[in-house]
Amino acid sequence: MIRELSILIPAYNLCCVDLVRTLAGQVAALAINYEIIVADDGSTSIEAKTANRAINLISCCRYWERPINVGRAAIRNALARESRFSHLLFIDGDMTVIRPDFIEAYLRVGDNDVVDGGVKVCGDSNALRHNLRFRYEKAKEHLHTAERRQASPYSDFHTANFLVRRDIMIAHGFDERFSRYGYEDVAFGKEMKRHGITILHIDNPLGFSSFESNKEFVGKTDESLMTLVDFADELQGFSRLLDLAIRLRRLHLSAFIVAFHKLFGSSIRRNLCGNKPRLALFNIYKTGKLFYLYK
Repeated sequence: MIRELSILIPAYNLCCVDLVRTLAGQVAALAINYEIIVADDGSTSIEAKTANRAINLISCCRYWERPINVGRAAIRNALARESRFSHLLFIDGDMTVIRPDFIEAYLRVGDNDVVDGGVKVCGDSNALRHNLRFRYEKAKEHLHTAERRQASPYSDFHTANFLVRRDIMIAHGFDERFSRYGYEDVAFGKEMKRHGITILHIDNPLGFSSFESNKEFVGKTDESLMTLVDFADELQGFSRLLDLAIRLRRLHLSAFIVAFHKLFGSSIRRNLCGNKPRLALFNIYKTGKLFYLYK
């Protein structure tokens, strides 16, 4: 059983007070040493930063304000270096605790290298029926059970909710070349496999209930595709979308897909950013955009 824990939460323009209070309530009831650190990654929202300062008033908790945004990989590495205890629990700041024994479930797993607890998509399907991110995540949810993730433990690793030994994180942290949005988790999974570090997937999810606007989500998708292209040679075999693109290229379909994207990509993007996006177009858009960028 794990006896000490640093809970580490990167945040950008997010209020994490309720999340920290819930986590603190769970971990304080357990006989372990702990700390909770929220690292603000150069937020631009004065409202979020002001609200988060209340975290400093919670026992064993700290709000660490950083003036410059360094990105998703670098902020997690900084949190690891700032931590004090032997095991690190990384939680994204927009997650929600949905299990009363969330912390205890991780402690019961014991001293594994890396443990991925997964996420559960939460929200009213009717109220969110026109939100592209919600519909996309909900459609993929059946692929992210612990059993399915364990079948491909390295390529199905995600950063929203995972436990890692501190010594592993310090020695094999996130690749800080991944400064734009996306794929730092994929690169981390590859690094774990390369060094023979095990990733265990369990059913201990956090709730995913914060969904950006359609325009913001499509913008993030565009940014992640640029990241994927930048690191394509390194991520082969670890990205299903990239592997699909390579197979289609071998079938000599590149020119057709690029031509299709040039003709229809803008109109498809307008639909996806609009009030009634068609989910079926999203994968078509991603594939076309990837081929357009990946030359």
